Amino acid sequence: MITSAKLHAGDWVEVRSKEEILATLGKDGRLEGLPFMPEMFEYCGRRFQVFKRAHKTCDPPNGLESRRMPNTVHLEDVRCNGKAHGGCQAACLMYWKEAWLKPVDGPTRPAMVTCIAAKETDISCTERDVWDATMRPSELPTNEPAYVCQSTEVEVATLPLKWWDVRQYWEDYSSGNNSLGEILSVGFVFVYHRLASSGLGIGSAMRWLFDVVQRMRGGAVYPWRFGMIPRGTKTPVQKLNLQPGELVRVKGYHEILNTLDEENINRGMWFDAEMVPFCGKTFRVLDRVSRIINEKTGKMQVFKNECIILEKVVCNACYAKHRRFCSRAIYPFWREIWLERIEDPQNRDQETHTDSIVMTAR
Repeated sequence: MITSAKLHAGDWVEVRSKEEILATLGKDGRLEGLPFMPEMFEYCGRRFQVFKRAHKTCDPPNGLESRRMPNTVHLEDVRCNGKAHGGCQAACLMYWKEAWLKPVDGPTRPAMVTCIAAKETDISCTERDVWDATMRPSELPTNEPAYVCQSTEVEVATLPLKWWDVRQYWEDYSSGNNSLGEILSVGFVFVYHRLASSGLGIGSAMRWLFDVVQRMRGGAVYPWRFGMIPRGTKTPVQKLNLQPGELVRVKGYHEILNTLDEENINRGMWFDAEMVPFCGKTFRVLDRVSRIINEKTGKMQVFKNECIILEKVVCNACYAKHRRFCSRAIYPFWREIWLERIEDPQNRDQETHTDSIVMTAR
């Protein structure tokens, strides 16, 4: 039976030493089916807060159902840099088994620390084994590399979890992942949506009412709508050449719907309901993304048109029926046509400060 992690959101932990972690791994570099990745070694001996308990997770390549993960947490903003995986830019939150962590009192390490390394005889896995486990033999005649990472192995490291299993929502609350208010609010929206889409002839009125109330509260509008461009018609494109650090505004939801076809796709990229709460808001560009690992095949997928990820804009899994409150906090990908560059107040302040210095010098 899969058990949950004991750690809670907000707890402080220290990542164990390389030797201690290797001692928990099999020759395949895994614990309970989950790979320990080379990108994780750099965090050994460092302290972090637990972001969320990863007791459940999504696994999009293998269906919409949620999956149950044993004894695992995510650490605050500790993401994969892709260095051991062909430069993948997905920047996924990494999964950490509790066996790889030890609880501590806070962020500061005591002045005198005694580290007990694992005995060499206890270690069946080496660092070389961990590196070797990042690749699998290619099935293509071109010998295109196929990568293995935590995201490609979610199905192996988990068990199915039905959306109606209420125990998961209790764990969302008791672990500190989500507040009771968040759980009740998302539950209400789910019931509301089921009623609005039930075919009783009240859907339009309910969607209108939802938007009115949400605008009064400053919340997101009804997030389940369809694009305006007929299926099979080319969707528009816009090139802004946005760069990391630039300030952008996400366009309004209805503006974005005008760029999507009836399946909510623009140039092969889907606009998800989880992205709607960010519409109309301002963020900084985190990165331009051109390559990610296909979680289904392990092959590197290169985008024909680069997309954008934004700082602190992650999937909150509020609207997904089968994986509500998934803790992966994946970065959504944004087409540039869904964004608009805006003037950066910091740059304006710097220019004003520079002008003031020049005038003083004169």
